[in-house]
Amino acid sequence: MAKAVVVREEIEIPQGVNVEIDGMRVRVSGPKGSVERDFSHAKGIILRKEDSKVVVEAFFADRRKKALVGTIAGHIQNMITGVTKGWRYKLKIITTHFPATVKVSGNEVIIENFLGEKAPRRAKIVGNVKVTVKGKDVIVEGVDIEAVGQTAANIELATKVKDKDRRVFVDGIYIYERGPAE
Repeated sequence: MAKAVVVREEIEIPQGVNVEIDGMRVRVSGPKGSVERDFSHAKGIILRKEDSKVVVEAFFADRRKKALVGTIAGHIQNMITGVTKGWRYKLKIITTHFPATVKVSGNEVIIENFLGEKAPRRAKIVGNVKVTVKGKDVIVEGVDIEAVGQTAANIELATKVKDKDRRVFVDGIYIYERGPAE
């Protein structure tokens, strides 16, 4: 398989968004906040700013470098979406056996009386993420898609049912919607 001479991805920078590139460190700031990310692990990839675009490119790229160019461009696009619209994950609290109570305390989500357990289950909130509980919904919002996604995954994982029949014990907190907050 022949190597591509130039692999290039361009990401438009919208109005009101500031992108700073320092070597392989990218900092994107906008109306909702700022996100910083280090891509120094990506060897052979060039990041630069041209006019109102971020350019990610590689020369004489094999399939791994081609994939890396697309991945880094995707990450930068997600950072721009995060600082303009924000990211939101919605989770649903499902209880059939015992009424579980979910509350946010500091940087933790505490799930009490899950399956009638005496000890509360805890899920860590990662980074600068806002978690709100409205009735049977848990809403996780923030500007960094990775922190928002990891927090939602931590909440879902905290209510994982072990050593029981999953068809009978469907209790838990499950992600049912995710995407830009608009």
